[in-house]
Formats: sequence, C-alpha cells, structure tokens
Amino acid sequence: MGQEIDLLVNYPRTKRNVDERGQTKSEEDRAIARKFGKEFFDGDRRHGYGGFNYMPRFWQPVIPTFQQHFGLDASSSVLDVGCAKGFMLHDMAELIPGITVKGVDVSDYAIAHAIDDMKPHLSVASATKLPFPDKSFDVVISINTVHNLVRDDCATALREIERVARKGAFITVDAYRDDEEKRRMMAWNLTAQTIMHVDEWKAFFAQVGYTGDYYWFIP
Repeated sequence: MGQEIDLLVNYPRTKRNVDERGQTKSEEDRAIARKFGKEFFDGDRRHGYGGFNYMPRFWQPVIPTFQQHFGLDASSSVLDVGCAKGFMLHDMAELIPGITVKGVDVSDYAIAHAIDDMKPHLSVASATKLPFPDKSFDVVISINTVHNLVRDDCATALREIERVARKGAFITVDAYRDDEEKRRMMAWNLTAQTIMHVDEWKAFFAQVGYTGDYYWFIP
C-alpha cells in the first residue's frame, strides 16, 4: 500500500458550516446531486456546488505539490478520474508545459461544459471501466470520486486505477476517525455512497489491491 499523505495541503479549505449544510439537505437533494448533472454543478446549492466555475486559487497552489511528489515533468502523463470540468488538468498543463493530461468523468454535463482548452482531452467514462490499456499513465489522480460508488463498484474503480497507473496514484475519499467526525461527515455528505473509518479504508485498499497514495476528506 502507498503513503497516507495530504497532497491537497495547499488546497483552500471550505468555510461552510457543517451542521447548517446538513440541516438543509434532504434525501431528495442527495438523489438529484447523484445524477451529477446541471443541478449538481450549476444549480441550487442544495444540490451541489451552486455554480462550478474556474478559479485559479484552488488548484494552482496544489499542482507544485503533485509535481514534486511524483516527479512530474514535460514527459509525464496524468489521468484525472472524476475530472469534472477539467480545472485541475488545465492548471497542471499550464504549470507543467508539455505534460500529457487526460480526464474522465461520469457526467455528460461536466464534460460538455468543460474549460475550453481541456475539452479535447476529456471524455465521459465510469471509474469502474476506464477506457485505457494497462499502465497507460505515469500517475492517476482521483479526488473525492470513488466514494461516490457503492462498495463493490468502489473496489472495481480502485482496481481500475491500479490497472492503468504505471508509476503512482493518489486518491482522496470521505472518511472519519472518531464519532464526532462521523457525525459531521454524515451531515455534510451529499453524494458519497461509501464512507468508512480511516482504518476500514486502509484495510479495504489492501483487500482490493490498491497500492497508490491516499488521503481523507473530513469536513
């Protein structure tokens, strides 16, 4: 198994109140969000982002961390599983000129409304069936994505990431370390269908054969 390491340490943290968010979310809201359509990305905030727009302050501080950790350069290739509108890959291509980037997302809406320069590099696909040969990419990154699948599909997605990664991988998943964090996570959650204690996740990674790096999203 890889390292437990926070490669998103420089990503801006949310300032939204966890309990207030939880009180405004119904099961109907979660069902709408899990369609990952317009309502999730650019609709009412009860259903998701409330407007998913490019802002350089999010990913530009993170890319140098990825670059240093994985040794990325112009000869590297990176796949983003759950790429949404391609914002992270846009910043990666801008900050590491010449790098090869690809992205997949289950959302037709997100891919259709991707940032312009990334559109040729993105495609609609499920994390459970990545449309690439074995060992296609030096690095595979998947941020807050595989936990949106039910447990068996989550296992399949992790095996797919492992299959197409040549040198390394990094994922983040919803998790908790104690009862209070579990309470906050359940209040915060909108789309995740597999949420576990961090120790359960580690055992799960070992069980399915995921050897990449990982970290947790804990609100």
